[in-house]
Amino acid sequence: MEGTVADRDKPGDLDGRRRTLEAALAARKPAEPESDERAKTGGAGGFANALRLSSEFIAGIVVGAALGWFIDEMAGTSPWGLIIFLLLGFGAGIVNVLRSAGQVADFGATPPKKGDDEDGKD
Repeated sequence: MEGTVADRDKPGDLDGRRRTLEAALAARKPAEPESDERAKTGGAGGFANALRLSSEFIAGIVVGAALGWFIDEMAGTSPWGLIIFLLLGFGAGIVNVLRSAGQVADFGATPPKKGDDEDGKD
């Protein structure tokens, strides 16, 4: 009667206990998705996303600094325009990165009402 429940309860039958544990863990393990989700997020796709987000952040800072320098040259308020618009550009860059990453909604966007379809129809 090797492999019965009574044999598995013996302290020396580690193989039986291991098989029981493996069967229980296999039953609890969620099924693997058939689509390869990891391939979409890693590799070149992740690098492209990082490059896009960093370029949007740097563009906000550069545009702010350029506007501040231009205002300083026209109004003669050096260096205050550059300092203020550099900080504004930094803030705009952060908002652009958060918006691109999907963490902040676009300005004026309204969330869908409960019960509405994605098309906005009832």
